[in-house]
Parts: sequence; C-alpha cells; structure tokens
Amino acid sequence: MQDFPGCALALGLALALPLLGLLAAPYIRKYFAGGKCTSTAKLNGKVVVITGANTGIGKETAKDLAGRGARVILACRDMEKAEAAANEIRTKTGNQQVIAKKLDLADTKSIREFAENFQEEEKELHILINNAGVMMCPYSKTVDGFEMQFGVNHLGPFLLTFLLIECLKQSAPSRIVNVSSLGHRRGSIHFENLQGEKSYNGNKAYCNSKLASILFTRELARRLQGTRVTANALHPGAVITELVRHSAIMIFLGKLLTFFLKTAQEGAQTSVYCAVAEELESVSGKYFSDCKPAYVWPQGCDDETAKKLWDVSCELLGIQWD
Repeated sequence: MQDFPGCALALGLALALPLLGLLAAPYIRKYFAGGKCTSTAKLNGKVVVITGANTGIGKETAKDLAGRGARVILACRDMEKAEAAANEIRTKTGNQQVIAKKLDLADTKSIREFAENFQEEEKELHILINNAGVMMCPYSKTVDGFEMQFGVNHLGPFLLTFLLIECLKQSAPSRIVNVSSLGHRRGSIHFENLQGEKSYNGNKAYCNSKLASILFTRELARRLQGTRVTANALHPGAVITELVRHSAIMIFLGKLLTFFLKTAQEGAQTSVYCAVAEELESVSGKYFSDCKPAYVWPQGCDDETAKKLWDVSCELLGIQWD
C-alpha cells in the first residue's frame, strides 16, 4: 500500500503524456515549419527562371510565384518530370504562363543553349532562382570534367548567371536568389583541392559547394552595386526532398524524423521571400533563413577568398566576367 501513491502518479503520467503530446503536436510542428513569407506582392508581367523546379523546393517556389501572376520558366534536366510539373502548376494556379525548358547544370553546353534560347524567346528577366543542386553523391564528374557537386552547385549557377546577367540588368529592378545551405558552416575552400583532386568526401564536398555559393553571392552583390540587381543567398531548412537520394543514412533519418522536417512547401518559403518581399528590393549580399537574416559563418565572409574563387571559376569556365 505504501507504493500506491507512486503507482498512481506513474499511471497518471502514462495516461496524460500521450494526451499532452497530441495537444502540443500542432505547436511543435509549427515551430519546425519555420518562417513563412507573408508578402502579398503580385508578379504580373514579371519573368522568372527557377532551376530544378520539377520537384521539391523548386517546384513549390514555382507554384507560389505562378500563383502571383509571373511567367515562370522551369529550367530542368528531366524534361518528362518538368512537363508534368508545369502542367500541374498551370492547373492549380490557372496561370498558363508556366513553361518547362531543358537545362542540365552538369553540362556547360546545355547551360549555354538554355541561355541562348531564353534570350531569343524572352525580352526580360526579373527573378533568377538558382535552386537546383546535388547532395552527397559519390565521386563523379560533369560532362566537362568538373567534380559533380562543385560543378552543379557552384560552377553551373555561376555560368548561368553570367550568361543572363545583362538581361537581368536591362530588366532592373531584378533579383538573383541562390539556394545555399547551413552546411556552409562545415565548408572550406582549399584551392589546391577545390574539386577533390587529392581527397574526396561526399559530405564535405557538398558543404564546400554551398560555401562557394555563399562566397559567389557575396562577390556578385559587390560587383552589382548601382545596377539595381540584387543577389542574396538562403538556407531553406531541413526539408524532405529527393536531394538526399544519394545518402542511405539521410534517407533513413528523413523517414525517422519526418515530424521534425519541413515539407517542400515550407522549405520554399525563404526562396519566395527573397524573390518577392518588398523590403528586400535594395537588400543585396545577404543570407537568409526562415524568412529573416541569418548568421554567416566566418569562412563565408572572406572577401579575399570570394574574389579568388570568382577568378578561378571564370578560368575553369573559360569566361571573362569583370
């Protein structure tokens, strides 16, 4: 009988905790969903290019911007998926100006062809969202011989932006949005091992490529001062997407921790925010997460490394971008 109060308390807790968990679940879920773009800005008459927009964050970003009236071009490698995504977005938004175009960021010829065709068909470009990327893939090379993650996550967007920059300037005010990652905090730029020439680790290579994206954004913003073209980077958050398909561990953790991860729609919010928020019209060279400014780790604020990476990227791509 002396143990009765303890047993009663234990029984009460056992019954109450699941109930408390159910009551608290919506609040916990809301916390992990992160920030939400509250801008009601319309984009009628605006032209948007989003890379990797056939799935995940890119697709949700495209859906949101199409719903605001923009002419949205889904620049994708897999045209079958891209056409299906474009058709779905047209149906859901009622906006018929959603178009799928071929773009393979692992092939500079494809990037140049996309840019050439775009400039032949479109007169303006107001928003460029460099969204596409690869993550933790085994060591492999792009068509041009670049390490895959460095090539697709950095050199591809770098070249695409270069080829479209004059159109962006002529359409100003315009915006460039680079989807990076909090992973940049674990990244480092070693020019003697920039593409895993001496040693390669998939996770490290991913972080390095996302740091390169931060540094690219920083130097790009500096060079665009006075043009009314802004460039900002962002971290979408921990999101359930196909990006982790090369990592069995990440796939397992994603299934295990689904409740604590963002949906693709939630992950797209900061991309949308950087693309449309009125208060960001003149903001450039910054980094955002959950629709607000975020901390950039020291290696992402190194101007000398940013300038050298710019020059090295131009040399690798065979371009001159002053």
